[in-house]
Amino acid sequence: MLIVEKTVSFDAAHLLTGHGGQCRNLHGHTYRVTVELGNVPHVPGQPEDMVMDFKEVKAVLTEEIVACCDHAFLCNTASEVEKDIAATLRKHGLRVYELPHRSTSELLAKHFFEKIAARGLPVLSVSVSETPESRATYCRTATDAL
Repeated sequence: MLIVEKTVSFDAAHLLTGHGGQCRNLHGHTYRVTVELGNVPHVPGQPEDMVMDFKEVKAVLTEEIVACCDHAFLCNTASEVEKDIAATLRKHGLRVYELPHRSTSELLAKHFFEKIAARGLPVLSVSVSETPESRATYCRTATDAL
């Protein structure tokens, strides 16, 4: 199998409602999102000797991740606290990206995986880093269909 990786980054603010540590407070990260794509089965329209043109991968990641999340507040719509913060931000014309779950790196990786897979890309894994030392990965299992 041929595999390619592409990384994009964005800056965003979030908090983890109900968390017992410091992350319960509003704070920000420069997130790095690395997507791994494989060529099984072959993607129609792509040459046989490449998974996908890096320029095309970057365009999808920019549209599905960066354009939505960069310099936004990542809001868990299940949290009243976060919805209140989001309402205040919107009132002042500031960006909010809504999620149906907490904005942990683990759940962001799964969320981005699903968005990219829905575009028909042969995504194998998505990793999200909040810091250079910390990364969470969501990956396709051996039994998942490509």
